[in-house]
Amino acid sequence: MKLRNRLLALFCLLIFIAFGVFFFRTWVVQKPFGMILFLNDGLSTNLVTAARLYEGGATHRLTVESFPHLALVRNASGDYAVPDAEAAASAIATGVKVNNRALSVDARGEALRSLLTLARDAGRATGLVTTGSLTDPTPAAFYANGTDANDAHRLAEAFVKDAPVDLALGGGLAAFTPESKGGARKDGRDLWLELRSKGYSLVRTKAELENTPAFLTGPMAGIFSDGYLPYASELESGGQQPSLSDMVRRAIEILQTNARGYLLVVDCAAVSRLAGENRGDQVLAEMVQFDRALEVARRYAGEKTLIVAVGKHEVGGLTLNGFPLKEDRGVALLGTNASGFPSLTWSTGPNGRSDGPPKATLGIAADGSEPAPLHPPGRDVSAEPAAFRADYAIPTARDMLMVGSGPGSETIGGFMENTAVFELFKQQL
Repeated sequence: MKLRNRLLALFCLLIFIAFGVFFFRTWVVQKPFGMILFLNDGLSTNLVTAARLYEGGATHRLTVESFPHLALVRNASGDYAVPDAEAAASAIATGVKVNNRALSVDARGEALRSLLTLARDAGRATGLVTTGSLTDPTPAAFYANGTDANDAHRLAEAFVKDAPVDLALGGGLAAFTPESKGGARKDGRDLWLELRSKGYSLVRTKAELENTPAFLTGPMAGIFSDGYLPYASELESGGQQPSLSDMVRRAIEILQTNARGYLLVVDCAAVSRLAGENRGDQVLAEMVQFDRALEVARRYAGEKTLIVAVGKHEVGGLTLNGFPLKEDRGVALLGTNASGFPSLTWSTGPNGRSDGPPKATLGIAADGSEPAPLHPPGRDVSAEPAAFRADYAIPTARDMLMVGSGPGSETIGGFMENTAVFELFKQQL
């Protein structure tokens, strides 16, 4: 009798524990409703420091510095110690370290599923925002597969065919439209109109984006330029092209109407392109714009949203030198410093001396675009010299930063692989 009572008590205890675990996992440990992933090649210690000083001096603090969780990210690809844009983005998008020049395919050429695909399958609304082209390697890693990430026309076709996104905002219209309509396609296809036939709402201007109702009945695409969007220093007040903050805000407002939550991927593409061209002053301006977009995301998405920002890889090796005063900011950090040395220097790129070592001719830029011309007219390259002259600055060997806030971000810390970003978001879907 006593044994039976003890067994019954033990059974009741086990039932109680099991129910407690179920209750805790189901109602206490809730999955985040919103999930936002920022990708920025400027998220390294040297550029965060330079951006802080550029924005407000040594005592200033950026939004990115207020994130409670921080890690250093190792980013070697499947075959090289330093990844290219395709491999770095693919590792984050799919959780697999692919080889350089591979776009979300493994070493056998097998297609890998991205975070956006998994989020769509989980019932979440999905969004993709970029300040570059929607067919650049970084955004393409989340919807396409292959070994030629520089074929913008093929990637545009892949986007139209089956991109797992409910909302896409960025540039790159030329890859979607035929030459007869001012685009770059030679096959005559008008993929922009094909998107409309597939049920997409299409917007071309900032005003149209702002006037779009939050409750959409179908997917939406906004492409605001033929190529890249204007840089932060080129945006016109009251103009027809949105800033990164504008696109992030509207994306959150639209995606959060989905009852099962959302995943938004934001590609801060301008930093990589400008770094490749050795335009340090504009790189710092883009870092400030990125930081403001982070602040907008935290304000509009709320504290219970998982927000992670991570650097893919660094291009060009920009360094701020000298001994600026604590209050120095903006233009005070540019040009030649008080010691007579250039304040901003690069490791490689078009700002290398023309009478220096033979220049390296690189076939493609780090972001997959055509290289910028050497020494564009009107630029004083001596103000930001590069140690080695190349048509386009190349990636450097550097661990990147990852910061996070919200549910699940507490796992960020120490040294991590870039594939950990995928695992973090996958566990929270």
